[in-house]
Amino acid sequence: MDGEIDHYVVLGLPSGEEGAKLSEKEITKAYRLKALELHPDKRPDDPNAHDNFQKLTTSYAILKDEKARKLFNDLLRVKREKFQRQSQQDSKRRKMMSDLEERERYAFAPDPSSRAREEEERIARKLKEEIARIRTMHSNKGSATTTPSTKDTNARGKSNMDDGGSGLDKEKVLKVSWEKTGEDYTAQRLREIFEEFGVVEDVVIKSSKKKGSALVVMGSKDAADAAIGNVLGDLSNPLLVLPLQPASSPVNFGVEANTESDVPKLSNLVGAGYQAFEESVLDKLKKAAQRQK
Repeated sequence: MDGEIDHYVVLGLPSGEEGAKLSEKEITKAYRLKALELHPDKRPDDPNAHDNFQKLTTSYAILKDEKARKLFNDLLRVKREKFQRQSQQDSKRRKMMSDLEERERYAFAPDPSSRAREEEERIARKLKEEIARIRTMHSNKGSATTTPSTKDTNARGKSNMDDGGSGLDKEKVLKVSWEKTGEDYTAQRLREIFEEFGVVEDVVIKSSKKKGSALVVMGSKDAADAAIGNVLGDLSNPLLVLPLQPASSPVNFGVEANTESDVPKLSNLVGAGYQAFEESVLDKLKKAAQRQK
């Protein structure tokens, strides 16, 4: 039940009054650290990895939404007050068990626990509605986008990379991966997401039955750096964004590349299938450069 989950605890943050004082920046930082820890690619042997990661993204979306977070904080407050009130009542009952007058006063007085239960149910109901609204919003955002076919877009992307392969700067290239469990991504959708951080020169998609992956070529290194750690994608299917090559070193197809030094040791995060696709694209660029000579 969504109302029973403490979304602050899911993100590894303090809850209660201390959690309500946290800034959006602190919440986002905690989410990114948890996302790297719980991403399914880093937990291939954990059958619950995807569910835990989905739970993490849902809790982050609720705490990031101002209205939903306020309702959740109110729900936690009511529960704390209810617990404190019950503790006080239990203490009083133990002390006044033999006092008939006190028992009669409690019997005819309005029941505060009933009012607290009604308020708790009301806030929990509103929170559930807000969670449904957030999920619907993200679902519609992905399905309402009309894009060209993936096959045509990939063909154009490979052609563009072949034309300029000899001068491609690896520091501008990002590796993007996602699970094939929610809304799938097209090249046009990825272009729209990354254009928030700068010019997107090209997008090449490679998909399998279980995983989607792509290379995104940004217009500059600064745009690529800005996208890393800030791109989340759709709530139903978050993106994992990593640099193709952290160190500044332009691609030179005139000299044979050293596999261990030119390719960053990040394949364990995106899977062997993605690494094979990446090497295939770079090999095509190398052959195109040789034909031009």
